[in-house]
Amino acid sequence: MSEQIPDVEIEETGSRGRYVLRGPDGAEAEMTFTKVGDNQIIIDHTGVPDAFRGQGAGLRLVTRAVEDARAAGKLIIPLCPFAAAQFKRHPEWADVLKKQG
Repeated sequence: MSEQIPDVEIEETGSRGRYVLRGPDGAEAEMTFTKVGDNQIIIDHTGVPDAFRGQGAGLRLVTRAVEDARAAGKLIIPLCPFAAAQFKRHPEWADVLKKQG
């Protein structure tokens, strides 16, 4: 049985925001971020409930943030361990990764 995969939505409030995937049962996979100035965001948390496990939900959230950052000319600081691991696995995202040090 193939369920419709929801679109990633973005919610922003002031300097904070989140990317969210909503499941049909009300479950939410989210990745929160904080804006730093006009051209950087910090990804600080990724949470994927059991309802989304094994569906690539976390990767979809990070990928959307990368696409948005690229389109807006922003850099990402992945403080969240999951997001940091995804950046290591995807060297093609280096153009939006804020270099540390």
